[in-house]
Amino acid sequence: MNEAEQKADRQSNAIIELYAVSRVYGQGEGTVYALRGVDLKVDEGEFVAVMGSSGSGKSTCMNVIGCLDTASSGKYFFKGLDVSKLSRNQRALLRRNYLGFVFQGYNLLNRTTALENVELPLMYRGIALAERRVQAMKALESVGLSGREHHTPSELSGGQQQRVAIARAIVSEPSVLLADEPTGNLGSAQSHEIMQLLTRFNTEKKITIIMVTHEPDMAAYAHRIIQFVDGMVDTDTNNAQQRSSP
Repeated sequence: MNEAEQKADRQSNAIIELYAVSRVYGQGEGTVYALRGVDLKVDEGEFVAVMGSSGSGKSTCMNVIGCLDTASSGKYFFKGLDVSKLSRNQRALLRRNYLGFVFQGYNLLNRTTALENVELPLMYRGIALAERRVQAMKALESVGLSGREHHTPSELSGGQQQRVAIARAIVSEPSVLLADEPTGNLGSAQSHEIMQLLTRFNTEKKITIIMVTHEPDMAAYAHRIIQFVDGMVDTDTNNAQQRSSP
């Protein structure tokens, strides 16, 4: 796709666009081609599941979108902004102001309460203590953890810890939530509870969600299911049977 075609394509509702994005690590005999010319577009308000076997490129693609890594070649546009031209500090500002992250391992601070964990993104934004406390309390309430705000991670179940992580991810009202195997450490019942939460935030708050998963029953909650194979998009299908919150 040439530059004129890319510009015309960005007149749509796309929030994320990748054009011929590649990511190469190492050189010589140690060269690894993690992404091989990926084209991908995600519209505002979509819920997209990204699947693939280990080493397929799905997590690398997520890292590029999340500005945790940079493409070796190709173009990445976020809300029409050419991310490939941003400096490291500018990419950090994009992450801070527009993106939320949920990880398989929760990534909570162990000696810090649920409330303090959720406050962290607001603290990095320079929001005053009183205001960020109110917002963090609301976020915890929205994930069903009222009354647990002063518990540390060791005092919470795995499902509750992931709820804290989700509250932390959405407290700053991000445009896009990036979830990397968010149910990977949970049992079946807890996994579906987490997926129902994500679906509700997608529907009610209009947060665009991109989720990496290897579980078909979790991917079933998404609008679209994208399958990666050998660093490339193999299939990109609409999910007509999308599951939803009860």
